[in-house]
Parts: sequence; C-alpha cells; structure tokens
Amino acid sequence: MKQVTILSGKGGTGKTTITACFATLSENAVFADCDVDASNLHLLLNPEIKETNEFMGLNVAYIDPEKCIQCGKCVEVCRFNAIEDYIVDPIHCEGCKVCVVNCPVEAIEYNPRVSGHAYISETKYGPMSHARLTPGMENSGKLVTQVRQNASKIAEEKEKDLVLVDGSPGIGCPVIASIANVNASVVVVEPTLSGIHDLKRALELLEHFEITPYVIVNKYDINEEHSADLKKFCKENNIELLGMIPFDPTVTKAMVQRTPIVEFSPDSPAAKAIVETWKRFSSLLF
Repeated sequence: MKQVTILSGKGGTGKTTITACFATLSENAVFADCDVDASNLHLLLNPEIKETNEFMGLNVAYIDPEKCIQCGKCVEVCRFNAIEDYIVDPIHCEGCKVCVVNCPVEAIEYNPRVSGHAYISETKYGPMSHARLTPGMENSGKLVTQVRQNASKIAEEKEKDLVLVDGSPGIGCPVIASIANVNASVVVVEPTLSGIHDLKRALELLEHFEITPYVIVNKYDINEEHSADLKKFCKENNIELLGMIPFDPTVTKAMVQRTPIVEFSPDSPAAKAIVETWKRFSSLLF
C-alpha cells in the first residue's frame, strides 16, 4: 500500500480539484481529506457518511459555583478574558489550565469538549475518511492524524493499493501530520512569484522529512514566464515535474456541478492534462 499526500503552499492553487480527479482516475484507493480546517473534498466526491466519531480536542475549564469563593484569582490569571462573573466562556477559553492550577479551593474543573467530528464514508470512487473541525477550535493536527489513521485502517481491511491524501495548505502542524510516513508528496503550484516562494518552502519541509517530492504546475498558461522558471527550477533540483495543467473555465463549471472535471468534461484541456499527469504519476509510483 502506497500513501501519497497532495500539498500546496497556499490555498486556492487547485489542490483539491486535482485530488478529486486523481480519486476518480484511481482504481483501488482510499481517500482522506486532511484539510480539516476548511474541508471541501466532499463537495466533489459526494460521500455517503457511514460512521461518525466525536473528536475531543482542547479541554475547557468549568467553575463549580458551589465550591467557588469568588476570590478573583482565576479572573486575574486568565490571559484570554474567558472568565466573567465567575463563568467560563467556552469560546474564549483556550484550555491552558492556568486557572485550574491557581484556584485556592480547587473549584475549577477541566472537562473534555467536542472539537469536531471524524467521518468514514463511501463514494462512487471508493472509501473516504474525512472530518470537520468546529470553527474556532484548535488541535487540527490531532484530527488530521485521526483521519489518516482511519484511512490506513480501511486500506488495510479492504486491501487497497493507495491512500490518497488531500493535505492542508502551508507548512504548519496540520501539514506535518498530513505527510508523516507517506511514500511521496505532490505539490500543486501556480506560476506566480508567491507560488514559486511557497513551492520552495513546501519542498524544504518535504526534504526535512525525507519524502520524495513531485510537482504539478496548475494554470501554467496564465504566466508562461513564471511557468518556465518553475520548470527550470525543478530540472536544476532533480524534482519530477508531473504535468502542466492549462487554465480552463470548464473546471469552474464542473465545481458548480460538484463533479471532478475529468468526469464532467473528459475532452476539456484541463481534463486531458490531468489524465496524462495521473498516468505519469501512477507509473512512477507503482
């Protein structure tokens, strides 16, 4: 079983669109949407949820009114202004536990709270593991790990050849959780100055974790000069350039219809380029 994560240096590069197309073209795979802060792979794959599990993230403080002597110590030490009239606002509470350890009468409890949900679903293309983090909640890295563990378990049980992961943009904690122990990673980049900069950051992260990188240039024809720079950069650094996807308005139409472009319009320029990119990638991977 191979595990591959598709990344991007920033949001909006087309990472999820390409992941959905790869999912459509794969024959024996499990899909995982690890962009839990803003998950949207389900919008294209239309999964039917089979199992739902609560995700317990940061704990939240609770002041027991029967024990509280209203000394004001908790209000004094709270740096998030989460306590008013000796009642904890769960939205502002960051679960730091400072109020708990400073309460002289031990009137403050530290209770778990539901920070999101993890789902196991079925799509027309194969099983899918995904999640939704409650807006404003932290610990998305832990939820990403849970999503990936669910995907790996399904792949082992159903003898799948591939776990295809839609990772988070950037290089932060959720991204690190998305790429842990994968066989390869594909970075989707746009031909812009910021895109080149973000690509370099993503490649540095992958190099640190000794993960084989691949690159896809999306909407390459919006700036062919920068596309040529990206192509030159990949060649000089011995990085496999899988494909150059042209800008195609049909992609937006496919998104509105909640269908991957390779299925919505197989003869469109973007769909043809993505199919060729997938063929190249799968031949290198397997």
